[in-house]
Amino acid sequence: MTLARFLGSAIAPPELSSDEERALETLDEVIAEVVAPLASEHDDAGRYPTRAVDALKGCGILALAVPAEFGGVGASHTASLHAQVRLAAADSSVAQVYKVHDELVREIFSYCSDELKPRLASLVLDESATLGLAVAEAGKTVAEPFTTLALEQEDGGYVVNGQKIYTTGAAEADYVAVWGFNPERFTPENPFFALQLNLVAKDNPAMTVHRDWDALGQRATDSGSISFENVRVGPEWVASIPGRAPLPHSGVRFEAGFAAVNVGIGIGALQAAVPFVNEQSRPWPSAEVDNAVEDPMVQRTMGELVADLAAAHELTMRCGHALDSFERGEISRTELAIPIYAARSAADRSGLAAAQGVYGLMGTRSARRPLGFDQWWRNVRTLTLHDPVEWKHVEIGRHVLTGWDPPPGIYT
Repeated sequence: MTLARFLGSAIAPPELSSDEERALETLDEVIAEVVAPLASEHDDAGRYPTRAVDALKGCGILALAVPAEFGGVGASHTASLHAQVRLAAADSSVAQVYKVHDELVREIFSYCSDELKPRLASLVLDESATLGLAVAEAGKTVAEPFTTLALEQEDGGYVVNGQKIYTTGAAEADYVAVWGFNPERFTPENPFFALQLNLVAKDNPAMTVHRDWDALGQRATDSGSISFENVRVGPEWVASIPGRAPLPHSGVRFEAGFAAVNVGIGIGALQAAVPFVNEQSRPWPSAEVDNAVEDPMVQRTMGELVADLAAAHELTMRCGHALDSFERGEISRTELAIPIYAARSAADRSGLAAAQGVYGLMGTRSARRPLGFDQWWRNVRTLTLHDPVEWKHVEIGRHVLTGWDPPPGIYT
């Protein structure tokens, strides 16, 4: 069941290329046949959704972001955000794993060497390789300098040492993209010049995946910690050129993805509630109807939740258009960032409201633990903690009141 059919006319049909539409139609089939049926099992296990990701590899969706000049679809950001929404409506952990991979593919093609580009395209297109991310560290604040070091060797390669936390997608990725600090390139004028991205193959014996993720929600992301102990990276696997990374819109692109996943979770919660309301819920006596779907309060609640999600969905899809426009040089970074902050706010609030509100739609009997309706709330509650949305409200307000432009950064 596609999202458009579920929400009827509340969501406008996407404006995509024929290649993008075909890719998403294939994705819908994989979601229905593999991703959705395995979601509860993956949530219970709390480990990487191997079979679901394997299915994504088989359908080609992981290659969506590879540029057309290297044999890929060169899909728009809008297409990627649609894919994230659809995946999140079935299994938001799989959606987040896909989100990280898609964003990394886009970014590495933007700031890697010309020599790496055809090699990366071959990995994704021919070998269906997945990319996972290792960037966050357990400092006193999220903005603490990296302690993971990437030290240059005589052959032009590097040795990486350090530990990362919140490594979404990395637990079973074919390649882990690890950010490190190269002290030899540090300058006070441009500290980002010392940041470097390296690709580490999953079978590197000096990299240890600890499998210590044990969270309330997003359990199947397996986003635990990873250690690097004298990991040797050949010069051909250095994925960023000094001065090109990070991109000025990296942080806000991540925010747009979080908005897409949170909207998808809310839609998934409502989608899961519909058959329960039809088959098991009881109307309130005052409604004087025979079926809960005829209860006007149930209809009202569903309508309100759908309206808010539809609005958040529209804002999120506009983020895709804005990202493409920014990369073409058509809009400023502020014109990109502020609408993405607004979409993130709407997505967080509507996703949380839907994941909680489904219980009011379904009634007390829906709270039985074996039914698993709690996964929607657990997942959206966990993901909305990533980059507190209240700070996005502050930044929107500051911009409107003073004309302030949010500077490029990891979280702004």
